[in-house]
Amino acid sequence: MTDDQLRTLDEMLRDGPLDLGGELHEQRRLLVEMLTAIPLPDDVRATPGDLAGVPVITVDTGEGGLDDPGGGGVVLYLHGGAYALGSAEASLGLASDVARRARARAITVDYRLAPENPYPAALDDAVAAYEALLETVAPDKVALVGESAGGGLVLAALVVLRDRGVPLPCAVAVFSPWADLTLSGATMTTKSDVDVAVTARGLRVRGAEYVGTRDPATPTISPVFADLTALPPLLIQAGSHEILLDDALRVAARAATADVAVDLRITPRAPHVFQGFAAVLSEGDTALTEAGEFLRAHLR
Repeated sequence: MTDDQLRTLDEMLRDGPLDLGGELHEQRRLLVEMLTAIPLPDDVRATPGDLAGVPVITVDTGEGGLDDPGGGGVVLYLHGGAYALGSAEASLGLASDVARRARARAITVDYRLAPENPYPAALDDAVAAYEALLETVAPDKVALVGESAGGGLVLAALVVLRDRGVPLPCAVAVFSPWADLTLSGATMTTKSDVDVAVTARGLRVRGAEYVGTRDPATPTISPVFADLTALPPLLIQAGSHEILLDDALRVAARAATADVAVDLRITPRAPHVFQGFAAVLSEGDTALTEAGEFLRAHLR
């Protein structure tokens, strides 16, 4: 990672129009524009469909897939956006990059968003999509991946699935997970001056829309408070320049205490979900490669 790369990315995010806590419909539009500004590679095929009535997009890159002897498996992907923004379509860039490096097919889930659909709508959709996927794919050929709110949603879904006795996926990777909607992590304050992408105010606004009348400390809302016993091998990646850093650290500690195999990777000076900027940030490219190797090893 070079200083020039970091400086360019820092300026782009700090001066950008996105305001997580701003007027909802405008921020939804801006986030989609930002995430889709770079066209998908020509070899990416995106096919809309559904799993148990939940809209999804299947992503094939020509690298791996269930029928490829050199790869194999399915990555079920949950996008970010603080539970109120984002979409499966807007996630295709990062989801396809993960799929390519994991040599797997990706299925990105268009779960329902708040405030129109508060908790547990997104969680119900994630769980339903996973259970429907198991009707055609064995769990040892499925991995769950999520970024930001999608990372927290992945963890919450795993807790629900485990408690129901549903076979769990072979591996899990989360990027900059938002796992504490009480916003009690120490880095919410200590990293506020260096986080150029996310603000506590924005998380507070969007989190309240998702939580509704529920207690934000509910383990399936804030899985940092959940019992993580018996979860699959877990990769957690985060940057040191994000207010959600403490969420990643506490999830890793809680999982390790519960005897879960945890691989925690913290990249110095990197921002929130820096993997999405792999084209301009070398550490983002490296992190995606590491995630792909982790997923590929378990999917095989």
